[in-house]
Amino acid sequence: MTEWRALLRRVRHATRRTPDAEDLMQEAFLRMQEYAREHTVEHPAAFVVRTARNLSIDAARQAKSRGEVVVTTPAPEEAMDHRALQDEVYAARIRLDRVRAALAELSPRTRMVFLMHRIEGLKYREIAAALEISISAVEKQIAKAVVHLAELADEP
Repeated sequence: MTEWRALLRRVRHATRRTPDAEDLMQEAFLRMQEYAREHTVEHPAAFVVRTARNLSIDAARQAKSRGEVVVTTPAPEEAMDHRALQDEVYAARIRLDRVRAALAELSPRTRMVFLMHRIEGLKYREIAAALEISISAVEKQIAKAVVHLAELADEP
């Protein structure tokens, strides 16, 4: 179902968010099935979006030739602004500054081990091999960093 919605969003965008985007998408699916009888469709989603866009263009041309006015409106879910509010951005920046300060308080070795694991995504054994330390030492360094950052989270 989420793939259907994602494809419908793409079709709405490609057809300038026309209210009949779902109808255009269904017609495009039918045309793809017809085309697929004799040809290979390597990228079905792209085929549907492009076909729906072409159908939309054809419909607009026909409406224009008949003297009709075509009005397009965005779908309600696309009209919403999903960007973060200013106070959320400000709060996130404050949290980020606190995390940076907490990381700066760690010893260089602990900070390096923690960042190698959390940022670079390395496994404990990879970190141990790279720094020539034991896996146990890596575990202790990461635990120390996590405890320090958890204490930060408890602060007001």
